[in-house]
Amino acid sequence: MSVFPSGEMAGDVFARLFSVLLENEQFVEKARKESLSVQLVHSKPDCRIFVSPEGVVLGDAAPFKPAITLKMTCDTAHALWLGRLPVPTAIATGKLRIRGRIAKVLELVPLLQPAFDRYPDIAAEAGL
Repeated sequence: MSVFPSGEMAGDVFARLFSVLLENEQFVEKARKESLSVQLVHSKPDCRIFVSPEGVVLGDAAPFKPAITLKMTCDTAHALWLGRLPVPTAIATGKLRIRGRIAKVLELVPLLQPAFDRYPDIAAEAGL
């Protein structure tokens, strides 16, 4: 059974997480400079999240084609954000599949630190 009881709950938790990133000026500046947008396609339960410097959109309809698409289960995403599963390991083992430039993803991982720092609290507030 998944850590998340529903796709709606997963979407809410991850939307809050990505909102933390959008509060970080360094992340937003880099994302704008690199024209970075990301579509996260989570499964078990299903949940789609589109993130760009302009905001977070939940659901199937991305406002435009993302630069990068990340596919993984919600449990994999949960383990990544808790720091239990390193991003390179997730990529190497196929738990995280990337469409787009992998180098761009790895380059941005250090900028994700505020989200990694906040995720345990966000997950705990959601009862996970």
